[in-house]
Amino acid sequence: MSDKQSTFKPYIPAEKIVPEQTVVSVLMGAILSVIFGAANAYLGLRVGMTVSASIPAAVISMGIIRMIMHRDSILENNYVQTVGSAGESLAAGAIFTLPAMFLWAKEGVMDKPGLVEIMIICMIGGLLGVFFMVPLRNALIVREHGILPYPEGTACAEVLLAGEEGGASARTVFAGLGIAAAFKFVIDGLKLVPSEINTPGHGIGSYKGQFGSQIYPAVFSVGYICGPTISSYMFCGGIVSWMFIIPMIALFGADIVMYPGTDTIANMFAAGGVSAIWSSYVRYIGAGALVAGGVISLIKSMPMIVRTFRDSVHDLRQGQGHSTLRTDQNLSMRTVVICIAVLIVLCAALPQVPVGIGGAVLIVIFGFFFAAVSSRMVGIVGSSNNPVSGMAIATLLFATILLKATGTDGAAGMKAAIAIGTIICIIAAIAGDTSQDLKTGFLVGATPKKQQYAEIIGVIVSAIAIGGVLYLLDAAYGFGGKDLGAPQAVLMKMIVEGIMGGKLPWGLVIAGVVLAVVVEILGIPVLPFAIGVYLPVQLNACIMVGGLVRLYFDRKKYADENEKKKTVNRGILYCSGMIAGEGLVGIVLAIFAVAGIADAMDLSGVLNLGSVAGTIGSFIVFIAMIALVCVFTRGKKKSEGKA
Repeated sequence: MSDKQSTFKPYIPAEKIVPEQTVVSVLMGAILSVIFGAANAYLGLRVGMTVSASIPAAVISMGIIRMIMHRDSILENNYVQTVGSAGESLAAGAIFTLPAMFLWAKEGVMDKPGLVEIMIICMIGGLLGVFFMVPLRNALIVREHGILPYPEGTACAEVLLAGEEGGASARTVFAGLGIAAAFKFVIDGLKLVPSEINTPGHGIGSYKGQFGSQIYPAVFSVGYICGPTISSYMFCGGIVSWMFIIPMIALFGADIVMYPGTDTIANMFAAGGVSAIWSSYVRYIGAGALVAGGVISLIKSMPMIVRTFRDSVHDLRQGQGHSTLRTDQNLSMRTVVICIAVLIVLCAALPQVPVGIGGAVLIVIFGFFFAAVSSRMVGIVGSSNNPVSGMAIATLLFATILLKATGTDGAAGMKAAIAIGTIICIIAAIAGDTSQDLKTGFLVGATPKKQQYAEIIGVIVSAIAIGGVLYLLDAAYGFGGKDLGAPQAVLMKMIVEGIMGGKLPWGLVIAGVVLAVVVEILGIPVLPFAIGVYLPVQLNACIMVGGLVRLYFDRKKYADENEKKKTVNRGILYCSGMIAGEGLVGIVLAIFAVAGIADAMDLSGVLNLGSVAGTIGSFIVFIAMIALVCVFTRGKKKSEGKA
């Protein structure tokens, strides 16, 4: 036990009882769980990554509970963000895997997963993630306080402790939400301007590359939140694929029919331009790079994974003894063990979870291992650097090989492999989120048992909602296309297909693997680069613009470090609101599209803007969006000249 831990006193003392688990906090947390889960599902299917919802949920709860309802309880606010953040983590695990089943359904391989099936799979994975983390709390959060920093959990605690700023911070989030909603409605609802600014789609002269940028607020916000470094890696991947690989394919393969294409490359280019080559060939190269990137990141993390699992088990065996303090109360181990046993039996028995007894055993083994690893790794490197996708890839590879070896192949084997991968991915994501939330609660003085109940509520609510969100987005936009590329799910689909039936253009996949290995040798992080290779360059360029704006605010001169931190954090809160705003309007527009009323709002034909006028309009909208981000990030300037 560290000296820091032995002398630590939380903000709310253990002997003090304040409102925490109330009707208001449960309902508000449940609403935010659905909102941020849906918004992050939309974002993750577009760009292959999600963002943390803890801090936005915390500031929104402070803005409503503290400023509007005039209730003053930091633990009530903390409870709201604990419930609310679970939706984002569960959505991340679901969108990385489940859309593969939708894609197979379109190919006639199997039926779409039902809403009840999706709900049960996600709920089992989420609940296991919470229950696997409970016995690790004393080991990771309490005993190693001062050793494991838990960056996101600590940052969220700082936001909650700075309660007097809650109103201003909440207004910043809501401003971003409302403004992004308006931009999204203008771009994709009314379609007043094109959503992209592009060079000609058939290249310039004999050069068949293309460059451009999307103008979406959520995509821009990803760049600001991730920062210039990660954004530049993704941008470089997009440049390589759209301005080098595609032109080379067009140049050397003009009269060739190459699998999986069914026509000559020249004819494909004439019909569909650069996008046709990207969708038919470059996506497979990008997927190969993503596979290699996931495996490489897992291999690089393996020493830490083994060490963290060993240390977690060691600390778990030592235990901490029984305590009657409110801040030491966890769910009882008896309850945890019974719940885990019931969930595993349901995995093996329920027809909606097509994994069988062998799959249930794999889920127990891989689930607890990766829950322990994820819970500790986010304490060291943060949630953003937690290799959840690498864990899912490793699980999927092992599970698919084992299923095929035991005779479970074909559509049944493919479905079972994705179901196992989904549950493990959600377990790892929820366990990491739970540990960050428990760290926040440890700092502010929350009751651990009530936070664990909050995680369970968040998991259940978001699991009920996520199936409807996936069905809606697939019906409106279609997974695997330009609007919702679903890069992680397409990758999982390709892995399973490659092992089960060899139905892959292996030449392109291996080319992507080699590219990723070379990039790793050069010292460039593989995963962001590989995501950039896979995604359209227009999306990567928009992310890069967000990264450049963040770079400006990181580099500009400030009076002191505290002013810099506040300014940059205002931008992060505003961009978090923009992501939520665009995601929600994207779902509303999806409802309109499915209901058949989207065409009635389309004003593009009425205005009949030419390509030049449309490009100018898009450019003006993009500049206005960037200007508003800068205005809200800078905040109000203090009047100068006063003492």
